[in-house]
Amino acid sequence: MPTTKGVLDLFRITGRVAVVTGAGSGLGAGFARALAEAGADVVVAGRRQGPLESTARSVRAAGRECLPLPTDVTRPQDCTAMVDAAVDRFGRIDVLVNNAGVSHVTPASRERPEDFASVVEVNLFGAYWAAQACARVMGDGSSIINVSSMLGLVKSQLPQAAYAASKAGLIGLTRDLSNQWAARKGIRVNAIAPGFVETDMISDMSAETLSGFLSECSLGRVATQREIDAVVVFLASPASSYITGSTIAVDGGTSGH
Repeated sequence: MPTTKGVLDLFRITGRVAVVTGAGSGLGAGFARALAEAGADVVVAGRRQGPLESTARSVRAAGRECLPLPTDVTRPQDCTAMVDAAVDRFGRIDVLVNNAGVSHVTPASRERPEDFASVVEVNLFGAYWAAQACARVMGDGSSIINVSSMLGLVKSQLPQAAYAASKAGLIGLTRDLSNQWAARKGIRVNAIAPGFVETDMISDMSAETLSGFLSECSLGRVATQREIDAVVVFLASPASSYITGSTIAVDGGTSGH
């Protein structure tokens, strides 16, 4: 007789291969560990070898294989080389987490063209090149997860036009790629829009600025890494098999104001 999987089994990704960009630290390192805990082998990509090796050790500690690959996502040829190396090692790619990102805080009236461009090149162009390269080898049932931000949905307390524009653009890119690839390739493309998370990124933020952000947050606190991890694993897994083209706000209710 056929067996029916339990609902918790739908959240497992055992045997799948995931690529995480910007995986040397912060959210990306956490995503790599979480995907390994859910059963995936992981390719970790980023600009610096040292931090990638640290993430790779945490993936292997979870019992999965890991391939660290120094990669500059702003270079399409680097993204192609990343995919080639991943397929050579694991034979497939099932999940891409487009996490590589940078920010730049400066008043718009004083922002230099090269500074604005550098943020957009990583956050938006880099996500596109990585998605394009991975989609060429992904099969039916694969998942691309773009890491946007609540600042792609709501106003910022800080002057960071390039970051906000790039993260809003990533949401639009998510909708378009989903429309192109869902039926034709069987690839689901979704985005998450996290609020502030307990990572090094907020450690240099003043208490006054953080308080201003949290005043707009219904839950009144920052998120933990695990709260964001859980949504990434959900979108990577068969549990989200009927979700594509969506952006999930993981921001404690900030974008609901």
